[in-house]
Amino acid sequence: MFVCWSVKGGSGTTVVSAALALVLARSRPVVLADLGGDLPAALGLPEPCGPGVLDWVASPTADVAALTRLAVTVTDSVQLLPTGNPSDAPPPPRWAQLAVALRALSTVVIDTGPGAPPAALLAEADQSLLVLRPCYLALRRAALCGTRPTGIVLVTEPGRALSARDVERTLDTPVVAEVPYDPAVSRAVDSGMLAGRLPRSILQPLSAAA
Repeated sequence: MFVCWSVKGGSGTTVVSAALALVLARSRPVVLADLGGDLPAALGLPEPCGPGVLDWVASPTADVAALTRLAVTVTDSVQLLPTGNPSDAPPPPRWAQLAVALRALSTVVIDTGPGAPPAALLAEADQSLLVLRPCYLALRRAALCGTRPTGIVLVTEPGRALSARDVERTLDTPVVAEVPYDPAVSRAVDSGMLAGRLPRSILQPLSAAA
C-alpha cells in the first residue's frame, strides 16, 4: 500500500498518485483511493456523484464488499475509489478499518491530499511518499509537520536553489524519485489523457520508485 501526501496544496500529489497507480498497473491490478477529491478530473473521468470512501468511513457497518462496490473503472487494471461526500472526519477506529479493508484488496495507492495522513493509514502503508517541490516554505513545513515519510517524490522545477540532497539532509529521508516539471504532463491532465498517455518524464522516475 502506497500513501501519497503533501504538506501544502499544489505540490503535485494527485498527479503523482495517479501516475504511480498507472505505472504499478503495468504488472498488477491496482486500486486508487481518492481522499483529496481531484483524481477523477486528473484522469479525465466524469465527476462521480454517488458515495465514496468518505461515506464508507462514516458508516459504522460498511465492509470490504461495500468498499469494492464503490469502485469506478479507470483502465483494465486500475479501479478508482472516489472521495464521495465529505463529512466530519471519522474517529480513529474507522480509519483503521479502512486501512485493513484496503489491505485486503490488490495493490493500493492512496492520495490523501495536503496535510499529514491519518496515522492508521500510515501504520498499514508499505510506502509513505511525501510529494514535495524544492521550495523553502514547503520544506520548512515538512520539517515541522511531525510525520516522517519513508520516501520523498521531489517535483523539480527550473531555477530552484534547493537540491535533492538539501531536501534529504533536512528531512533525513531519501528522495526516491525526482519528477521534472514537464508541460507534457500538464497537457495530458488538461486533455483528460493522462491514463492513456503517461509522459515518459513522469513514467520513468516513478517506475524506479515503484
